[in-house]
Amino acid sequence: MERNGLNSTNSENGSKNEAPSSSEAEQQPQIRMPTLEEVRAQEVWNNCAVRSVASGIIGGGFGLFMGMLLGAVDNPLMQEQMTGRQQLVYHAKQMVRKSWSSAKTFAVMGVIFSAVECVVEKSRAKHDTTNTVVAGCVTGGTMSAKGI
Repeated sequence: MERNGLNSTNSENGSKNEAPSSSEAEQQPQIRMPTLEEVRAQEVWNNCAVRSVASGIIGGGFGLFMGMLLGAVDNPLMQEQMTGRQQLVYHAKQMVRKSWSSAKTFAVMGVIFSAVECVVEKSRAKHDTTNTVVAGCVTGGTMSAKGI
């Protein structure tokens, strides 16, 4: 008995299974070729500069969000002596300060990581985890060397 099912016998009626008919072959999913617009969009996204800028913008947005979140939970040292208005102003200033700082840090981190990963991927002509590891090491080293 063969494993592919073309020459195996059916145990119920003893008949042989044959190749699928043309109607069964038509029901199988067809492989769709990408359109010209999809190919162009993919070519644009494969550009290292475009990837880096997009990662910087997304990282900046994430940093902005994280800074607002962390700035809101920061408690002043002299909270008991501050009025409600003073506390509100203090929290607003802290949110702005931390948001701007986090946005810059995450944007720089996104740009460096994405650029290094893209350059390593293009130079090695492989898309694997080694690219990500190298990009992470370079990003961490750069961020610690800059003092950000």
